[in-house]
Amino acid sequence: MIPQLRKDFNRTFSQKQYDKFIRDINTGLKYPADFRISETPVFLTRDFTNELIKASDGIVQQIKTDDFKERAAGAIPEGLSVPGEDDHPLFLSIDFAVCTNGNGKPVPQLIELQGFPTVYAYQAYYERLLRRHFPIPENFTPYFDGLSEGTYLKILRDAIVGEADPENVILMEIEPENQKTRIDFAATEKFFGVKTIGITGLIKEGKHLYYKDGNKLVPVTKIYNRVIFDELIRKNIKLNFSLTEDLHVGWAGHPNWFFKVSKYSLPLLKSRYVPECYYLEDLEEYPDNLQNYVLKPLFSFAGLGVEINVTRKLLDSIKDKKNYILQKKIEYAPVIETPGSDFSKIEIRMMFIWQDKPILVNNLVRMSKGAMMGVDFNKNKTWVGSSCAYHPA
Repeated sequence: MIPQLRKDFNRTFSQKQYDKFIRDINTGLKYPADFRISETPVFLTRDFTNELIKASDGIVQQIKTDDFKERAAGAIPEGLSVPGEDDHPLFLSIDFAVCTNGNGKPVPQLIELQGFPTVYAYQAYYERLLRRHFPIPENFTPYFDGLSEGTYLKILRDAIVGEADPENVILMEIEPENQKTRIDFAATEKFFGVKTIGITGLIKEGKHLYYKDGNKLVPVTKIYNRVIFDELIRKNIKLNFSLTEDLHVGWAGHPNWFFKVSKYSLPLLKSRYVPECYYLEDLEEYPDNLQNYVLKPLFSFAGLGVEINVTRKLLDSIKDKKNYILQKKIEYAPVIETPGSDFSKIEIRMMFIWQDKPILVNNLVRMSKGAMMGVDFNKNKTWVGSSCAYHPA
């Protein structure tokens, strides 16, 4: 973190300025932001940025190995494998908590990762407006690999649309108008002309899928997949087709990678940036210090089912142990000074697009003053929520 930039930002910040920024965010697209946006971005030093890149690259190198791919094959639940899987995830996000070592130096520690799209389009829209409303130094950027907003959006368009006609590419989601990330769907359509279609609205004829545009049936040749199987099953949603059928569609983010690069991957990864993690079913004995661990269901999303108060009684009560991991707790460091001299903790998501090779393209930040990052732990708090991290260009 860069102390002088932090002091300058805090000193010049005004609530009026922030309110205007949020108003522009919420009125510039079809949907508003349905999550809290922090009052501030984060300013990273070059050294800490390089450490984040090093930590991310080490994890990517492990994901590329044949050994990882073989072991991750067991991640896909029976009956949920989708044909036509790519050799690697198209979208990859790696979440790091910012902690400190014994000398008070910030260090990244892996929290989670996913082979599934995050809010790639929204982050570009957000950063554009952030610069419009706040004094962000010109020589600082949220992008990596020498990218600008323009070159970032080009890579993202190539990943989602490619050579297809945007009319035949859809962003597929469950009840998209009710999703908290719907502002990203609106940004995706604004930037690339890709419509968002609810999965129940798709029509199957033979091996082809279509959506209705007025009275016209439009063929779907490519799907930017935002559907999470867990939600599909939990809500018992009935479809006009099966995702596991061999359909004539391409995938911008193949569904199988949602399972294969996920919490399931955590026990497979080894690094000084990766906390201890175990499949619950593999533990013949529980660790003595269970208060230092967190229990996570393998395939839930957005923090659903996470238990931070772990006991032997709780672990013994779990019937489907194969669907849980036990991960050593991470102590987030209060590293972002906010007005009033209290501090926020942060989590940084490193965002990759992987076509010919994995390219680190962007980031997003989540800020918290509560026990965890979720909304429930940050009610009535300020200088928390969604943001981004800038680093020297």
